Amino acid sequence: MESGAGKHWTEEEVKALLSVWSEKSIRKQLHRTLRNKGIFIYIAKRLQDFGVYRDWKQCRAKYKNLKYEYRTVKYAHNSGDATKTMKFFHDLDAILQYEPVIQLAEEENGRCSATETQLTISTTTEKTEVLPTKFDENNTVCNRLECPRTTRIKEEETGLDGSVNTTSENLAVPYTLKETAVIKISEDEDDFIHSTQEDLEATHIKKETIDIDDDSVSTTSEDIPGPSVAKQRAGTDNQIPSDDAQSHFRVITVTDTGAGKHWSDNEVRALISICSDEKIQQMLEGATRNKEIFEEIARRLMKCGIDRDWKQCRTKYKNLKYEYRALQKENDHLSNPRRKMRFYDEVDSILRRQPLNSASWECESSNLISDTVGDVTANIGPLGIKRKASDDGPNIPHKRSASETTIVQFPRILTERGHTATESKKSLLERLCKQEEMQDIKRTQLYGNPSAIPQVPAAVAMAPAAAELKIGKKVSEGKTKAVFELPELPGCVLMQSKDQITAGNAARKDRLEGKAAISNATTSCVFQLLREAGMKTAFVRKHSDTAFIAVHCEMIPIEWVCRRVATGSFLKRNPGVKEGYKFYPPKIEMFYKDDANNDPQWSEEQLIEAKFCFAGLTIGQTEVDIMARSTQAIFEILEKSWQPQNCTLVDLKVEFGVNMSTKEIVLADVIDNDSWRLWPSGDRSQQKDKQSYRDLKEVTPEALQMVKRNFEWVAERMELLLKTKSQGRVVVLMGSPSDLSHCEKIKKACANFGIPCELRMTSAHKGPDETLRIKAEYEGDGIPTVFVAVAGRSNGLGPVMSGNTAYPVINCPPLSADWGAQDVWSSLRLPSGLGCSTILSPEGAAQFAAQIFGLSNHLVWAKLRSSMLNTWISLKQADKKLRECTL
Repeated sequence: MESGAGKHWTEEEVKALLSVWSEKSIRKQLHRTLRNKGIFIYIAKRLQDFGVYRDWKQCRAKYKNLKYEYRTVKYAHNSGDATKTMKFFHDLDAILQYEPVIQLAEEENGRCSATETQLTISTTTEKTEVLPTKFDENNTVCNRLECPRTTRIKEEETGLDGSVNTTSENLAVPYTLKETAVIKISEDEDDFIHSTQEDLEATHIKKETIDIDDDSVSTTSEDIPGPSVAKQRAGTDNQIPSDDAQSHFRVITVTDTGAGKHWSDNEVRALISICSDEKIQQMLEGATRNKEIFEEIARRLMKCGIDRDWKQCRTKYKNLKYEYRALQKENDHLSNPRRKMRFYDEVDSILRRQPLNSASWECESSNLISDTVGDVTANIGPLGIKRKASDDGPNIPHKRSASETTIVQFPRILTERGHTATESKKSLLERLCKQEEMQDIKRTQLYGNPSAIPQVPAAVAMAPAAAELKIGKKVSEGKTKAVFELPELPGCVLMQSKDQITAGNAARKDRLEGKAAISNATTSCVFQLLREAGMKTAFVRKHSDTAFIAVHCEMIPIEWVCRRVATGSFLKRNPGVKEGYKFYPPKIEMFYKDDANNDPQWSEEQLIEAKFCFAGLTIGQTEVDIMARSTQAIFEILEKSWQPQNCTLVDLKVEFGVNMSTKEIVLADVIDNDSWRLWPSGDRSQQKDKQSYRDLKEVTPEALQMVKRNFEWVAERMELLLKTKSQGRVVVLMGSPSDLSHCEKIKKACANFGIPCELRMTSAHKGPDETLRIKAEYEGDGIPTVFVAVAGRSNGLGPVMSGNTAYPVINCPPLSADWGAQDVWSSLRLPSGLGCSTILSPEGAAQFAAQIFGLSNHLVWAKLRSSMLNTWISLKQADKKLRECTL
């Protein structure tokens, strides 16, 4: 079936949709059902009888847009504004006349209008044929077209006994949802062993019959709710008020975007471990729009080797919460609770804001096998609707399909596999350490530029606390730190700092109490800043006050130095250069690590001719260029970050290593107050770095305390660099709902830069007063804003905005193949006095907005700079492979 991407609905197509929609049974199903994919599959098949080929997503998108537009017009009419109108208004009024009309909130406005283009771009081939209940010819309100197959469909629907046909190919029964159905989907084959009878039945039903909506994450009905009604608890006669029912049955059963990819036990444990973080919990509790939070959770999972997108994380999180709450409520009503769930204790700890019990990770999963294996669940419809058999009610026999016969055998299979699980009892960390290998993680930063993050085992996310982490043998030891193996985390090492400060290759050495904690805090903040910007680092996470976990690397014995201001040893090696001379661009130097020879300076040629080989990677011209470019980018990012603190980064020393697993060059070692020179206000006399220790004529306890205060000052300021006081947002104005997919690309690209983005719909041609009102709304709150105008055909939106605001305006017209060459001139040829730019690429428009905000926001600027570097590195490596004939 055609997806019809970019194909607008013609008038005849809309009439056909309204004809099907007007049928009474269809209206009832749409009004009652939360998950209505099957209904729209049926509608799509009915439209084929009219010669209209649309998939179910397109039908649902058009349905939502028509409802939204109708409500807007209807509300305007009810408010006394009779000027607003729409096509097919009277037809829709006849269909929706019994539904209450209320004013749409802004977020619903966006949700309703956001659906059509977003869904039409993905093609689906559905094989599940959904047959509705028997139709009555009198059920229709307005049939504009006559369906040539109506009679034949009705004859096929009803058999000799009047029952609906439910063959193995068409496992969908009529959507007569007279009871609130709760669908629980078991997430993984590993869960099969430990699931209850209900879970196993639901899993089987899911595989056979149900394909739940894969793009909807709303827990409420898509329709405007009608009058309050009572919902019936499945399997009982208890009536639950609709408010309680809504809070109790907030089940999220959307299919993950990775179709067919279930969550394994290890993945669920990693998700729970991340969600147990105090900061994550606070953000989840205080947020209603939590996409950014789950994007952060997905990024953390990626660092653990788990590739899940934010939608999958949010879906799984909500399913865990739902199952926990439903179970808790059910057990409260039962004197002898019999149902159990996996990970109950861990979810309970999170929701009750208690620390996770480490012992719970090692409990045997077989203990979770429920006593309800013998319980019978009856009346399992092909839609996956479960009705518990009433204890008092009669057992109604029904014809058992082959799939249901298989379900009866599940208790025996469950017992057998449970014994197997008991025999293979192992703790989580032991399994992870043996199974999880270091891999190369490449996450898409911005819009396709790979920004690799060091891959670490999934066990890192559930690593024991500092007191419990087993420390292995010492790998190496330097003047200010020691490196230890971590047997429980293969591929990682522990970087332990020392309370020691040195100068002149340890010619001067003193103990400075508390320096280890200060240096570790500074290093952790620096690496976190660089990693969030998109730089490749060996840093994994801070482990304790004095240590952090890093990816095991073989270090390259070169110190790379980047200088903005001439000072220190550079003046000695280059007589005649005055202190304070500035380098544009920053000057890059390298020094071979050889304490016996006072770390001699090397040239690129010396490094290349040394033909070093570390972790299987030979250091050649490409690798030297990558390290040099990376050094400059790291310096510039940190230099930009220190500017809001009115502090000049004079120079910086970094070291690189080769990841033992991925064989790639990453920033390694440490970056602390020993690694740079910092001059507040650009004044050398106020220096806060280790130079204050080097310059001591005599080391006294008072002098060491002064040095310590300098180190503490830097550590405190470093934490501030992870945040920014600068605000900013992008407001995308679209002229039509058909422009939504284009605008969503802009919003997605803005999210990669950490810039909030809002979508609004207005037309400068049809409603200039509303356009200017929206403009004034964003100008009035004082938040710096960049407007992006998305309007096809004749673009009046961008020029009107540019002529009436001092804020930046970017034209990003969604050009079509037919008229694009003509339409673009309305964005390019502007009257005098207008300064809006035109960028055709949605990602390019977002990047331009980021460059504007990057002038005052160092975090956005850092992402831009890192993106440039990663693009350059990818091209450099591709060129190397091409020359080696291995591309």
